[in-house]
Amino acid sequence: MKYDFLIVGAGLYGASFARLATDMGKKCLVIDRRDQIAGNVYTEDVHGINVHKYGAHIFHTDNKEVWEFANKFAEFNRYTNTVVANYKGELYSMPFNMYTFNKMWGVITPEEAKAKLDEQIKESKIEDPKNLEEQAISLIGRDIYEKLVKGYTEKQWGRKATELPSFIIKRLPVRLKYDNNYFNDKYQGIPEGGYTQWIANMLEGIEVRTGVDFLKERDSLKDIADKIIYTGMIDEYYDYKLGELEYRSLRFESEYYPDVDNYQGNAVINYTDAETPYTRVIEHKHFEFGKGDGTVVTKEYPATWKKGDEPYYPMNNDKNNELYAKYAELAKSEGNVFFGGRLGKYKYYDMDDTILAAMEDIKEII
Repeated sequence: MKYDFLIVGAGLYGASFARLATDMGKKCLVIDRRDQIAGNVYTEDVHGINVHKYGAHIFHTDNKEVWEFANKFAEFNRYTNTVVANYKGELYSMPFNMYTFNKMWGVITPEEAKAKLDEQIKESKIEDPKNLEEQAISLIGRDIYEKLVKGYTEKQWGRKATELPSFIIKRLPVRLKYDNNYFNDKYQGIPEGGYTQWIANMLEGIEVRTGVDFLKERDSLKDIADKIIYTGMIDEYYDYKLGELEYRSLRFESEYYPDVDNYQGNAVINYTDAETPYTRVIEHKHFEFGKGDGTVVTKEYPATWKKGDEPYYPMNNDKNNELYAKYAELAKSEGNVFFGGRLGKYKYYDMDDTILAAMEDIKEII
């Protein structure tokens, strides 16, 4: 049987591309090396709680076309992401807003907060930031940097902030109002029934095979379709022949508490001190307003990536971007193979960016 598209990866990009192509009259086969669909947005039902198995995912976008596409496959609830930062037992609102500044300095009015920020930035005397630490201090001063940025960032990236490039933090959101909403996007929420069901609905009527490793079965699969959409690691596709791209990975420790109804009072709490080994604690039931019996709590630990681990974040520094550019140039000679998604394009995507990329790519390919 011939297909128009063989789509390698049943995550959000692969599912979006498959849906769009199918709706354009194309015949698609979607495969995934895992035994499940939905990639890293996979959710698992645990006693009525939709547990985000690969880290917290909140859908948010300003793009109406993307929002309407997403809503075709599930009803989205009104969840608003309000993150709490825990620094050695002190709790702060994120992103930085008037609640943060009041707790940090005791200021009450926006004028007082701005004056304190300006004073701290002026004291830093940093005019040409050379690294992430200097960049952050030049934007929000030393007090907020030391408590809410430094430890978290160094844990996340596995390097000292002075060793990280300044472009990672080109800007930090500062709100001179009492607004805890983490995102500024017009549309926000989580699909009712969980992300796995959302992706399943997106793939309805499309042939899907899980537990199929394309790289191991390349010879039998390479001619099954006119075009291949590959959403895995581009360097792995080429057997790392130009070198290995760098990624950051994550490790999760989850525990179900049958007799606890409310463990921490918020879906996400970031731990911003350097001593706490994990970056955040997720209590999944709060994404859906307390639905489910008991509670499931997940601690998220950043990890150095090595072959065989799940790659979560591309390390988009100059060295890696230059190597990716060489792989992208190599990919141009493939003819019928196209690379997509965060691993295929070595780029961090939010979920709305992922859908938008699929929309743009399919216009280019078809």
